[in-house]
Amino acid sequence: MKVMSEKGSFGQFGGSYVPEDLGKVLGLLDEQFERYKEDPEFIEEFKYYLKEFVGRENPLTFAKHLTEKNGGAKIYLKREDLNHTGAHKINNAIGQILLAKRMGATRIIAETGAGQHGVATATACAIFGMDCTIYMGKLDTERQALNVFRMELLGAKVVAVDAGQGRLKDAVDAALNDLVENYQNTFYLLGSAVGPHPFPTMVKFFQSVISEESKKQILEKEGRLPTAVVACAGGGSNAIGAFAHYLDEPDVRLIGVEPAEAPSLTEGVPAVIHGFKCLTLLDEEGNPKPTYSVAAGLDYPGIGPEHSYLKETGRAEYVTVTGAEALEAFQLLSKVEGIIPALESAHAVAYAGKLAQELDKDDIIIVNLSGRGDKDVQQVYEMIKEQ
Repeated sequence: MKVMSEKGSFGQFGGSYVPEDLGKVLGLLDEQFERYKEDPEFIEEFKYYLKEFVGRENPLTFAKHLTEKNGGAKIYLKREDLNHTGAHKINNAIGQILLAKRMGATRIIAETGAGQHGVATATACAIFGMDCTIYMGKLDTERQALNVFRMELLGAKVVAVDAGQGRLKDAVDAALNDLVENYQNTFYLLGSAVGPHPFPTMVKFFQSVISEESKKQILEKEGRLPTAVVACAGGGSNAIGAFAHYLDEPDVRLIGVEPAEAPSLTEGVPAVIHGFKCLTLLDEEGNPKPTYSVAAGLDYPGIGPEHSYLKETGRAEYVTVTGAEALEAFQLLSKVEGIIPALESAHAVAYAGKLAQELDKDDIIIVNLSGRGDKDVQQVYEMIKEQ
């Protein structure tokens, strides 16, 4: 491996640490992305599918009962859970598959942890008649069996990866290996804001619709910007989308919430993983450290390079929430607001409750509710039963 490109760097983070052949493929991808993101016809088609298929724009819902329960600041929920397929992942999947179509790809591959990106990718492939292969850690296929069936129902081939821990990191490894071997006809539709350039930049571009909408919506509802925007952070796609249009608003606090069991930003060190440099959890031998989270989508030893940069510069704050706290928030939001959140999103809900109690009643918190919890209900049932 060597550095093929420093383009896409965020301070010391990001870049592209890949073999030469893959570097050429990513260079072409970068050229095409830069071309089409400025193409009015491409943007018009992207917006068409976001509206007519995904169901955007989705609401910014005032969580009245959750606000009353916690006391303090008002809590609003950005409802990515209401998107078609049940999470924010579909925003990026639609954007990237439109790019893949223009680049002449006939085969799509992707990785997935909790399965939401896999479902979104399989859905996008179904719309456009693309061959689809999804790599998923073996352990995650067991934890998220319903999503595996959904992907297969949508026509995708799901490959259970039993190497390593059989989790998200290992699924990414397998997908990257596939791309190296089949780059002539294959498009890697990466789901999080990680990987070598241009993937983090692309994912941020397609997910920034989240903050574009929430910023407009909160100004309409409250006449001012929020005090804080809170989002869970695993690889970082929903969080960077939720933060994007507030990055130049210094008075808005940006807070990423990690699982205490996989605290890449709070305890990680700069290292190269999956072809890019980021804050990474390493073991004593300098290898990516085994991680575990009750939320499969947050179970990753690294984090997006821009999040690493935002942490280093202090523009964003990153905190941790335990699996037990997320489980409690999962149940609380369900009971008081009638909204069952994804376990990933429940981490953000849990921290927002703590933050609300520290702030004044005039303050405003936007929580990015990155997905719905249908996929987690069986797992939560088993966890509660064991308590």
